[in-house]
Amino acid sequence: MKEYTVQEVAATIDHAVLKPDATEQDVRDNAKMCIERGVASMCVRPCDVKLTAELLKDSAVMVSCVLSFPHGADATPAKAFQAKQAVEDGVQEIDMVMNIGQFLSGNYDAVREDIKAVVDVAHASDVKVKVIQESGFLTLEQVAKACELSYEAGADFVKTSTGFNSSPATPEIIEVMIKTVGDKMLVKPSGGIRNWDSAVGYLRQGADRLGIGSTVAVLDGGVSDGDY
Repeated sequence: MKEYTVQEVAATIDHAVLKPDATEQDVRDNAKMCIERGVASMCVRPCDVKLTAELLKDSAVMVSCVLSFPHGADATPAKAFQAKQAVEDGVQEIDMVMNIGQFLSGNYDAVREDIKAVVDVAHASDVKVKVIQESGFLTLEQVAKACELSYEAGADFVKTSTGFNSSPATPEIIEVMIKTVGDKMLVKPSGGIRNWDSAVGYLRQGADRLGIGSTVAVLDGGVSDGDY
């Protein structure tokens, strides 16, 4: 069983700064922490991309942002425009929410094209795309189907949750994701990763990136009482 250092775990974390009441000072403070702790990326709201890109420009920390968050229900042209704006503002990775309602309606072509519209914009500028399934709304069979659609649409990652809607990531969901597309895509559990053991557990399963809001608590061996 692999033992992880704090630095190794930090390098897999997309640190989330996504709460609606986050201020500009919160963004600045979190950017400083991300640089100090050596995380993979700082994941912010679309309105914060430009500032975050400026704050992180001389560091190894990437800028990532959410898109159509947290419901995934924006019209496809709106999602594509959001992706274009994020790219112009300096984003390096985009975490888009799948159209959950369309997926649950069985409109798989629409879901695939919705993802592809964002992927096409992002990949034209070498920006990677993660597809948030909000997998707590799905059966394990549906998780596998959503992974397949994300792959067919050309996305780079599959991701479990926004942390703001349904239940968080689980080892069972990650197992299905890895089994379904783990040899072709990267896998990101998010939501509910609030302590070191949980974070390391997902990495040992084969996850590639972790969505965490309470990064300092997790890396320092504490337990977060937050809701992301």
